[in-house]
Amino acid sequence: MSQATLRTDRILLVPLADEHLEDEVELDSDPEVMRYLEGRARTREEVESFHRRRLAAADRVPGLGFWAGSVDGRFVGWWILEPPENGTEGEAELGYRLLRRHWRQGLASEGARELLRHGFEDLGLDRVFAETMAVNTASRATMASLGLRHVRTFHQEWDNPLPGSEHGEVEYAITRQEWLSRGPGKA
Repeated sequence: MSQATLRTDRILLVPLADEHLEDEVELDSDPEVMRYLEGRARTREEVESFHRRRLAAADRVPGLGFWAGSVDGRFVGWWILEPPENGTEGEAELGYRLLRRHWRQGLASEGARELLRHGFEDLGLDRVFAETMAVNTASRATMASLGLRHVRTFHQEWDNPLPGSEHGEVEYAITRQEWLSRGPGKA
């Protein structure tokens, strides 16, 4: 099963492809977008390397991967349902990254809600989780608005810790049963 093309009221989500590289360069070159990830903008060479890894994610588990989102034909960001690094079957990590000019318009949650629907209803996933820095209040609010609950706060060792990393990382999650019990459109 290859990745599906998905739609919401405003967003067209298509499997990430080479044609999206320039959009990814624009996205990752904004230091504010990368604030809680790198603490700085990425170079073109770094983005090209990450682009190859993002494309490869779609080969690891059928139906999962990265999606490029557009509104009215214009790229707004990307969303992921990615197999977890630990390889747990039936689980996926949810993520999203939007161009700054599209922040605070409800697009992150709208696209993420559709990926949750797709993951649970179409792919039969058992659990979806998301992680961010504890100080990333905007992303945490998006996770909570989707019905994900705080599971844990944890600390990692970093060679070059970002400001706020002393507060740790957080994991939020939702199970298939929790998602389905909400009913269509409730999350």
